[in-house]
Amino acid sequence: MKLQVAIDRVDREKALSMINKVTPHADIIEIGTSLIKDFGLKHLDQIMHSTHQALLLGDIKTNDEGEYEFIQGYQAGFDILTVMGSSSYETLTKCYHVTKEYGKDMMIDLLECTDEKIKKIASFPDAIYCLHTSIDKEKNQNPAQDIKAFKEKYPQIKRMAVAGGITLEELPSIKEAGPEIVIVGSGITKANDITNQVKIYKEALL
Repeated sequence: MKLQVAIDRVDREKALSMINKVTPHADIIEIGTSLIKDFGLKHLDQIMHSTHQALLLGDIKTNDEGEYEFIQGYQAGFDILTVMGSSSYETLTKCYHVTKEYGKDMMIDLLECTDEKIKKIASFPDAIYCLHTSIDKEKNQNPAQDIKAFKEKYPQIKRMAVAGGITLEELPSIKEAGPEIVIVGSGITKANDITNQVKIYKEALL
């Protein structure tokens, strides 16, 4: 099970410091949406070259112009890019084709997606589907249960991630539910000792 650490809502120097602290314990380093909006893809070069062996995810949350945005993202150096599941099937298809062309990974963010919508977009075999609780909403009380229910409902989807206020206490049940990726942001990045905290999270997933 992979640990993805989300870095967001800080300046570039702070982001770089956080990345250095969580690497090499994190499997995936996420450059968050707000960080990308604040500085842009072309002004994150120093960050892009600091993740060492960890994969780098750009949470660009593409909703349109999928081909253009995914080409720009992969050319900037990202290994994984996000597209909103609420976007059109055509946008998802274009993102997927670019992803395959570059030999990278695509994560579909299922934020606010209905069951009907998920059924329509569950046909991308190599995509990672992310169960995501909005930061603006109340915390999900049982992410492990949601993962199990999702797997039962969509057995054709083989790759899953979960995000949204994941705590250490929830990790044992989440691990049992078995997503491919667990995404943690402030639970790690707001700790007094970020390096020790990411170690604790990673060890809990082993």
